[in-house]
Amino acid sequence: MLAAVLAAILAALLVAAVLVGLAPWGAADAPSSAPAAAATAFAPPATPSTGPAPADPARQRERRRLLEAVREAERTYCSYRAASRYPPGARPMAENADQARPNDPVVSTGAMRLDGEGSDDRVRLQASQSRVYLGAGEAVTFTLRAVDEDGRTLPLAVSSAFAQGVTQAGTPEAGRVALAFADDGAGAGAAAATATAAAAASAADTVADDGTFTAVLAPGQGVLARFDGTIRAEVRYAVGGRAGIVQFDVIHTPDLPAAWTGRVRAALEAGALDFYLGLDVRRAGRYVVSGRVDDAHGQPFALLTFDEVLDAGPAEVKLALFGRLVRDGRPALPLTLRDVEGYLLKEDGDPDRIMLPRLQGRVAASVQQDAAGFSTAEWQSEERSRYLAEFARDVARARAGLAAVDPAAPPPPAACVAP
Repeated sequence: MLAAVLAAILAALLVAAVLVGLAPWGAADAPSSAPAAAATAFAPPATPSTGPAPADPARQRERRRLLEAVREAERTYCSYRAASRYPPGARPMAENADQARPNDPVVSTGAMRLDGEGSDDRVRLQASQSRVYLGAGEAVTFTLRAVDEDGRTLPLAVSSAFAQGVTQAGTPEAGRVALAFADDGAGAGAAAATATAAAAASAADTVADDGTFTAVLAPGQGVLARFDGTIRAEVRYAVGGRAGIVQFDVIHTPDLPAAWTGRVRAALEAGALDFYLGLDVRRAGRYVVSGRVDDAHGQPFALLTFDEVLDAGPAEVKLALFGRLVRDGRPALPLTLRDVEGYLLKEDGDPDRIMLPRLQGRVAASVQQDAAGFSTAEWQSEERSRYLAEFARDVARARAGLAAVDPAAPPPPAACVAP
């Protein structure tokens, strides 16, 4: 009887030991399946395992934060490097689409502005001016046309038009000149700039009775010849019995700071295509000149800029087409330089420039038929090298922080390859 009681007590102890994880006497000699069977019998159903235990959530969040820091640092480095691989003076025309056609008229369309207050949305006024800045001896062409909401031309009559220099309060008024708008087509095949405003308007209108009225302002031919600043043209007109008003502003500089000599040459030098334009500098200072480069098919390819201080006397303006830009852009060769414009910068004046004569249309062309002579090197400068080095250090610091949090994880691929 006692033996049976002892056996029962021993069995109970063994079961308790299994349940609390204790190692009873003789457990090392017990079959290994016993504890596992007991655990299986008393434990809640296990979730099937698909891999290693999940990492600490806080550590995961920190790794995501550091990974984003790496990406941001590399975005900064890569975007700056890509944007600065060409010099400021030779940029893709895609970045400067608004400067591709500098001699195209500035066109606007809007509701008819009534003479007084308000507007008439039923009448759309189409207005244009051939340019905004006028140098010595240059003229500007204005046009007006009225259409309805469906684009049909409406009869328009100009009642008065004049141009006057805008002056500051308290200063004498500038001179005023009349503008003659015409729609007679007398300018078909004729030059736009003539001796009088009336003749100039007739010479500018190319199609008779098409509803487009045209006038030309040539400040150098009247009382505005010496006016330096903004000239405002004010036109009063009528459409359908309602009176309207429209204004045009141009900026006129009467002096000529320098003149082109007509000497032009192109040369492939140090892996770049350089265009040289002779300039007779009459007034020393900082000159800003820009020119457009087209490919062999006439497609705009690059905008070239010269920005340097010139002394009085003979000089050359160098417009340099960077070699790497040609290599990357792969334009059809040969290349053509066209539509060169420039000015003398007046850093503390208003207006802030004195215009050079425009060189419209083709100015020079290259003779290169392939890109073999153009350099593949990226542009370098002290400032660019300094910025790239600093941005590269930011990338290295960000990557080091990420590696310290998760040394076993492979590093993310680089966003771009350092030069």
